[in-house]
Amino acid sequence: MLPWVDKLREIEERYEELSRKLADPSVLQDPTTFQRHAKAHASLHPLVEKYRAHQRLMREQDEAAALLGEATDPEMRALADGELKALKGRREALERELQELLLPKDPTDEKGVIMEIRAGAGGNEAALFAADLLRMYTRYAEAARFKVEMLSAHPTGIGGMKEAILAIEGKGAFRKLRHESGVHRVQRVPATEASGRIHTSTVTIAVLPEAEEVDVQIDPKDLQIDVFRASGAGGQHVNVTDSAVRITHIPTGLVVSCQDERSQHKNKAKALKVLRARLLERARAEQDREIADARRQQVGTGDRSERIRTYNFPQGRVTDHRIGLTLHNLPGLLDGNLDELTQALMAHHEAERLKAPSA
Repeated sequence: MLPWVDKLREIEERYEELSRKLADPSVLQDPTTFQRHAKAHASLHPLVEKYRAHQRLMREQDEAAALLGEATDPEMRALADGELKALKGRREALERELQELLLPKDPTDEKGVIMEIRAGAGGNEAALFAADLLRMYTRYAEAARFKVEMLSAHPTGIGGMKEAILAIEGKGAFRKLRHESGVHRVQRVPATEASGRIHTSTVTIAVLPEAEEVDVQIDPKDLQIDVFRASGAGGQHVNVTDSAVRITHIPTGLVVSCQDERSQHKNKAKALKVLRARLLERARAEQDREIADARRQQVGTGDRSERIRTYNFPQGRVTDHRIGLTLHNLPGLLDGNLDELTQALMAHHEAERLKAPSA
């Protein structure tokens, strides 16, 4: 028996109960109640129809299996076997559709992403790998036809990246990238290592759903905004104008700074974009803690200290530790070909959500 059949039976019972209520004269005389029940009934209709179609297919499959078992004529057995295989294919396709319909919609799934990439343990080698991951995610996003905008970057002098914050905009970006949050570990021989010794370094990735103003209300009185002169590479405007912006959210203590643009106004807008995403993530984390029992088994807790993946250069492999998946295509992955990995993570995440009790 499929793990979610009991849930579907409950939904069918609720659907039938709503059908009876919609035929009740007292409900028909109350427009508000009728509208509420009609809306609920309509929302359940596609799911119930597919469930009933699935039940019919199960019965037809049992009949075809019985016919195959009883048939002695080779031609008849071949026909029954072909029918059984066709029914099985239709049933499996319908089960996938049912699984998708059963999953509660997460409103953040369709949002864009604020991605923060930070070099961790490993010094220059960690910064170099952070630059590799920045390139990997940029190529992946561009291949998916998402818009990529750099919000903040702190490069090192040897081609590495101490920190980078970018916006990835496009429908479904958060759903595809949400499981990248965590600690990414790299094992390789640095170019500067004369003895050929393998070093282990880490990079931390944070993936936040992009927040609109309607998602997160920020009271201007809660903000402390400081301006200062930008530093680092950037042209003649550096150290000449106070274009860099630092915003402190006083109630939470969150601090965001941006100095990439020549315009103070643009830097402020980018900093506010990152701040809204961090505040939304903070609110989501608090909600997740409240329903931790239901979420505990899900892929990706969002804990920044969680080592989620290892990139092993000597063996040319990438291993995702949460789902035990190893791919021997490290160069392709670093070139942005992440679909096999992201699809596996999404499938596992959705399967675990089906197992979890409703919040």
